[in-house]
Amino acid sequence: MTDPLTTEQRETLRRALETESEDLREAIRSEVLAADLHRAEDLADQVRDPGDESVVDLLADIEYADIDRHVQQLRANEAAQRAWHQGGYGICVDCGEPIPFERLEAYPSAARCLTCQAATEKAGGPPPRL
Repeated sequence: MTDPLTTEQRETLRRALETESEDLREAIRSEVLAADLHRAEDLADQVRDPGDESVVDLLADIEYADIDRHVQQLRANEAAQRAWHQGGYGICVDCGEPIPFERLEAYPSAARCLTCQAATEKAGGPPPRL
């Protein structure tokens, strides 16, 4: 099968994947540090009312959800980088058709074409691998 992407497009997408990976790693690192800071503040401020405790719990849940979301995105990015190195990047994991450059440009770690992604989401499948 011929590569549906030009050499220039592949290089653009490779750089985009690397940039996305660096950005996600930095976001995860910052979020973990922020979560650690909030936990340290909790320990330092043992006496608080139930309302304060609820707010702290909510903030912690949001921080953990953000960290989890970024970890999932990083995993998708790493899978896309492996596919790039193995020659399967830009091919839909469901139908085997090429993923259009415009989609990959918008979401470098996309594993599905728009049609298959929409069908997966409609069927209540796994969260989108953008």
